[in-house]
Amino acid sequence: MDGVRIDKWLWAARFFKTRSLSAAAVGNHKVKVNGEQVKPARDLKPGDELDIVIGDTRCIVIVKGLSEQRRAAPEARMLYAETEDSITRRVADQELRRLAPVPGSNLKGRPTKREGRLIRGMAGE
Repeated sequence: MDGVRIDKWLWAARFFKTRSLSAAAVGNHKVKVNGEQVKPARDLKPGDELDIVIGDTRCIVIVKGLSEQRRAAPEARMLYAETEDSITRRVADQELRRLAPVPGSNLKGRPTKREGRLIRGMAGE
């Protein structure tokens, strides 16, 4: 196998749940190959460095293997190696989010009737 489309590889390596999500991420410049923006049809080769941004998480990986088929997670992890800098940055970001959560991140849906009364009571209505 000479190369695999980047959107197909990202899906097979389990960075995204669907190929359309991976193609959209590449198209929206959330994925860079060797420091440059690419299109979803670009072929990857072993040794390429990918800079992937998924939500608030950014990881830098080196392509070790190619696959066009989605396999189990342990097999998918064998397709790439994450750099040491990326691992330390990702762990530090996770710890920061755990210690200082975003205000309102624990709110789910609409307030209940009781919570609505408390809110109106604080507002002085």
